[in-house]
Amino acid sequence: MVQAPEVMQRRCRVVPRPTAVVDGRYVPMSPSAGDVLSLLFVSVLWGVTNPFLRKGAEGVERVTVEGKVRRLLYEAKFLISNYRYVVPFLLNQSGSLVFYLTLASTDLSLAVPVCNSLALVFTMVTGKILGEDIGGKGAVLGLLLTTLGITICVGSSVSN
Repeated sequence: MVQAPEVMQRRCRVVPRPTAVVDGRYVPMSPSAGDVLSLLFVSVLWGVTNPFLRKGAEGVERVTVEGKVRRLLYEAKFLISNYRYVVPFLLNQSGSLVFYLTLASTDLSLAVPVCNSLALVFTMVTGKILGEDIGGKGAVLGLLLTTLGITICVGSSVSN
């Protein structure tokens, strides 16, 4: 029986990032104020642009061409040539770039829930400002509970 080299026999241990080594142990680091602001910025970019993307995409359903592939291409052409869609799309994608860069210094288990839930809050608020129907009291209660959950998540992350 052939033995695997010593290097291959070692067991890898996944370490959550970012971490610091304290007394030989990996200890998760608290997010900095800059990390939290970056996550907030990403949430704003993702959330605020969603209603504008919906408005910019209005009319794409009127594209009628025979064939699925041709229709897809004509719909893409419609969206790409529409600045009301392209500008929010580029802002939304820049949020994705900032999110990617922020992950280098932020714990993934904090970044994902904060960005996704806050983006939902910003989407609902922006939609309401633009005159969209966001729902009734249940939506407001959901916003409040989401905000409370994010506060608890960030607070527990900072105190660790």
